[in-house]
Amino acid sequence: MSGYRSRAAVVASRDPGGRTRLTRLRSDGPLALRESGGAVYLVGAGAGPLGGDDLSLTIEVGPGACLDVRSAAASLVLPGRGASRLVVRAEVGAGGRLVFAPEPSIAAAGCDHRASASVVLDEGAELLWREEIVLGRHGERPGRYVSRFDVTSCGLPLLRHELRVDEDAPSAAVLGSARAVGTVLLAGKDLTAEPYAAAGLSVLPLARAGVLVTALADDTVRLRDLLERGRSAALSP
Repeated sequence: MSGYRSRAAVVASRDPGGRTRLTRLRSDGPLALRESGGAVYLVGAGAGPLGGDDLSLTIEVGPGACLDVRSAAASLVLPGRGASRLVVRAEVGAGGRLVFAPEPSIAAAGCDHRASASVVLDEGAELLWREEIVLGRHGERPGRYVSRFDVTSCGLPLLRHELRVDEDAPSAAVLGSARAVGTVLLAGKDLTAEPYAAAGLSVLPLARAGVLVTALADDTVRLRDLLERGRSAALSP
């Protein structure tokens, strides 16, 4: 594999006055982190991910701290020399809260990408994690895209989730004719225990304190609307 090898990190801690402070903000290569408007934004400092890139982001939220991680724009996953990889590792301390909600990833034709996320939650931690994938640019088929998501809460598994899209067969049995697919995971308190389903949308309570929202749509606007509808349903009393 040849390409960028990037290691970025952000650490949020709660100070004695109860405010969240960023005690570490490390950008590296294409992964540029900027603080703005109460959130940390991923700002693309280069094209991609490109085939061959090996990108990693580490997130630490201390006990009682709150952190929002977003992105300034969608990311275009492009082909290159070999597979590309993005690994996100996050830890949320007791009573902390993490919102991870970047803009969509676009799986361009010919790409070969592996996205994986691993999250560890301590007692009382809350999480909102959103992922949106667009299956190719306008008029093209997507490349290969594998997304893996593993969440552990209080030392026990909360979610093990994987989506595979292949450039030769974009899994019509799973995705149908949809051009965009997305998920929102909610973990913590005040979540509904009732499942909910509608056209292109499912809200699935997990075995422990969590809800997984999954949506399929023809475009990103409709996808975001469905995910927000599912999130609202999960938070309804």
